[in-house]
Amino acid sequence: MLRQSPLGGQPLPSGQRAGQDVLPDAAVQIFIQRLAALACVATMVVKVPSPTGGYMNLGDTVVLLGGYLLGPAWGALAGSIGPALADVLLGAPLYAPATLVIKAGMAALAAVCWQTFGRGHGPLGLAACGIVGELPMVLGYWLYDALLMRSLTGAAAGIPSNLVQAAFGIAASALLASALGRSAYVRREFPRL
Repeated sequence: MLRQSPLGGQPLPSGQRAGQDVLPDAAVQIFIQRLAALACVATMVVKVPSPTGGYMNLGDTVVLLGGYLLGPAWGALAGSIGPALADVLLGAPLYAPATLVIKAGMAALAAVCWQTFGRGHGPLGLAACGIVGELPMVLGYWLYDALLMRSLTGAAAGIPSNLVQAAFGIAASALLASALGRSAYVRREFPRL
């Protein structure tokens, strides 16, 4: 017996539960790639240097949105590759490994929070799950900067700029996800939203 896939497109094989992450069909793979590219561009477009040598950017909006649309696993993949690639392309390759892990954690946590607690609570639920998702970014870059600088105190100088980036990412992703959620097409193709 075949049922409609929760990712849209191909039906699920018998025994596969809706909501389980399965190997995505070609259309979903293309969407993951496009979202990764969008996250890379959003990270690169506005680049404001932070005191610790990193930079503030708009990429968190796409990272969180990817988690809401694709769920924890595929959202983490889509949301982490683009920003890590942006680090390499922008001349900060030392941050790429940390970015890959941190952004994957962001998307996965925001997605799990949304699927578990946030649904039905609209933009406020999205914002609350965005806060949960942004925690690994603020803490992760603080700890990674501390490792590079060998000083927790010195690395704390980057926390305010990371909080500003997080606040923008939370607000923008909540508004975008709410707007997208009003579309019957988006709700059908991305039932996790």
